[in-house]
Amino acid sequence: MTAHPKQTPPAEAVSAFAALHHAEEPLLLPNAWDHASARFLAGQGFQAIGTTSLGVAAAAGLPDGGAATREETLRLAVALGSEAFLLSVDAEGGFGDDPDEVAEFSRELHAAGAVGINLEDGLGPVDRHAAKIAAVKQAAPGLFVNARTDTHWRSDGDGTLARLDAYRQAGADGVFVPGLTDLRRIATLVRHLDVPLNVLYSPGGPTVAHLADAGARRISLGSLLYRRALGAALEAVADVRAGRTPQGVTPSYDDVAGLTKHP
Repeated sequence: MTAHPKQTPPAEAVSAFAALHHAEEPLLLPNAWDHASARFLAGQGFQAIGTTSLGVAAAAGLPDGGAATREETLRLAVALGSEAFLLSVDAEGGFGDDPDEVAEFSRELHAAGAVGINLEDGLGPVDRHAAKIAAVKQAAPGLFVNARTDTHWRSDGDGTLARLDAYRQAGADGVFVPGLTDLRRIATLVRHLDVPLNVLYSPGGPTVAHLADAGARRISLGSLLYRRALGAALEAVADVRAGRTPQGVTPSYDDVAGLTKHP
């Protein structure tokens, strides 16, 4: 699937997305899984919207993190790339080990209108992930590369700074450490970094305000909204089955139908 080149975002959009990482308040980035969720989130005033690889994969009945959703991810980027909000795409590990293939995918995302890409290392070889980042920056220089390490997601955090340094040297514009919730460790990392630090919000962890005080410049919601949406559906059907009126916000049929893109 090839994105339409005319959707490539203007330099102003790319600069605006980068600037959100250096604003007075950190960038709170909600993550959508389809066109409707992205449009509804943008309607709440969010200037930038990310995608969630879990939501995209689960909606398609495919595994997350297994490089199985390349086409689905690109298709969503094409659908969202022409919208008014700034789009950052969660691309797992780039859907391949070959840096050139990852670079070509990033070029397609940028051509679709994306201003950012999230690339995760999965605790694989540092050199390989650094090579992917360098290749992406060469193929799509305007794309904001958020380099993720899974040292706190899959391990105990050892080697975090060394990995982040390697990714920064390869050209990453920002770095992402999901699973890191300790405010002291966040502050320590920030002191050693010269690029914005992205962390993942956890309902049981620090508040957005506390994460901001520790120095986090980007706070992602990851798959939280998608999972909450599934939970709300289960709660609603349980209420209906029990004879109760479902509670919570329910957009009308017309509200949802009005989001449809007409050919």
